[in-house]
Amino acid sequence: MKHRTVITLLGAATLALALGSAGCSTGRVTNQNQPGPQIGNAVGTAAGAVAGNVAGAAVGVVEGGARAAGSAFTPQPTRIIRHWREEKQPDGRTIHVPVDYLVDEHGRIIKEVPPGTAFR
Repeated sequence: MKHRTVITLLGAATLALALGSAGCSTGRVTNQNQPGPQIGNAVGTAAGAVAGNVAGAAVGVVEGGARAAGSAFTPQPTRIIRHWREEKQPDGRTIHVPVDYLVDEHGRIIKEVPPGTAFR
């Protein structure tokens, strides 16, 4: 039984030493002036950039889809405004004719409302 305990303790100590030394590196171990590490860093940077952009694109698609789906159920604030157009009659009179428009929250015209249906 003592033999197994020693092997288990030795294995645990080796594992702890390996994990501890792997995570404690604060500086670079290799010579960065050599082409191998430079190529490795360039490839790692490119792979990280590609993976980051792919993840960002996926998140953007999901958030955009969620916002688009949500906006379908949110009523957009609209209102009707009335403009007056002058028309010349055949007998020479000038009259004002109302023209109603549906506009968005910024006052941009969406469409003209047919006469007589604006304020029902």
